[in-house]
Amino acid sequence: MKSLQEDIKQQDFKQVYLLCGEEAYLKQQYKHKLKAALVPEEDSMNFSFFEGKKTEPKAVIDLAETMPFFADRRVIMLEGTGFFKNQCQDLPEYMAQLPEYLCMIFIEEEVDKRNRMYKAVKKYGRVVEFAKQDTQTLMRWILGILKREEKKITREDMERFLAKTGTDMGNIEKELEKLLCYTMGREVITTQDIEAICTTQITNHIFDMLRAVTEKKQKKALDLYYDLLALKEPPMRILYLLSRQFNQIRQVKELTEEGYDQNSIAKGLGIQPFVVRNYITCGRNYSIGQLREAVEACTQTETRVKTGQISDVMSVELLLIQFSR
Repeated sequence: MKSLQEDIKQQDFKQVYLLCGEEAYLKQQYKHKLKAALVPEEDSMNFSFFEGKKTEPKAVIDLAETMPFFADRRVIMLEGTGFFKNQCQDLPEYMAQLPEYLCMIFIEEEVDKRNRMYKAVKKYGRVVEFAKQDTQTLMRWILGILKREEKKITREDMERFLAKTGTDMGNIEKELEKLLCYTMGREVITTQDIEAICTTQITNHIFDMLRAVTEKKQKKALDLYYDLLALKEPPMRILYLLSRQFNQIRQVKELTEEGYDQNSIAKGLGIQPFVVRNYITCGRNYSIGQLREAVEACTQTETRVKTGQISDVMSVELLLIQFSR
C-alpha cells in the first residue's frame, strides 16, 4: 500500500495495477484515488470502465490500442472480471507490450497467485494487496477520525465499539458516522452511546449467545437465538457460526495452556486480541475435551438436520439447552 501511495504522491505510475484482497473499503478508496490522480475529472473521453465476468479480453485490447484523445494517457479500469481466477486469453501476453500512453487498473476480490494474469501484472506493473487491518491499526484510524471531530473515547469503549462492528472498515465508518451524529454537542463517547446506537453484527450476536451458554444462562441464550431467528438468520448458519466459535475457543485454550500470549494467539489464528481475551474467559468454564465434544455435537446435529431426523430450528435449540445446562 505504501508503494501505491508513493506512486500517487510522485505522479510516477506503473502501466498496470492490480488492487486485490479482503479489505473492500481500502480497495475502493485507492481505486478512486488512482483514478483521480490519473484522469482529470472532466475527461470522460480517455477513461473506460469494464465490470463483471462477461468482460471480453479482445474488447479490452481493442480499446487499449486506441490512442488517447487530446491527452497524454488513456486509463482502463476493470473490476470483478475473474481474469485472475480463471483462464484469460491474450491479455497476459498483452501485458508485456502495453502502449506507453496506457494505464490499466484491475480491482479483484479473489486472485490465484499461480494465474498467468497475476504473474504478468506482478512482472510488468504493481500488485497491491489490501488485507484486513489489525486492531491497533483500526484503533489508530478511528482515533484519527474522532480527533478531527474533537471527540474522546476510552480504550475499553473503543474495544466495545469494535466488538459490535467487526473489523470491516466500511461498516466501521458507517457505525462511526451514526455515533458522531448521536453524540453531537458532547465531547466524550460513552458505553451507553455505543449500546444505544451501534448495530451489532450477526457474528457478535452469536458470540453473545455463546457467552450466555458458557455462563449457564439458558433463558438468555435461547432469547438471543430467537432474536436471531427474528432477524431472518438461517438456523444452519447459526449452527455453523456456533461450531466455529466453539472450535476457536478450543484453539485459544490449547494455545494459552501451551504458554502463548494473547497477541501471539491473535496473530496465529487471524483474530483480534480482544476477541482472544473474550474466548479465554469463555473457555474457563470448559475443558478442552468438552470443547471438542461441543464441536462434534454441532457436526452431528448438522448431519441429523440434513438427513431429516430433526428440524433445523429445533436442532440448535436443543444444543443450546444441552450446553447451558
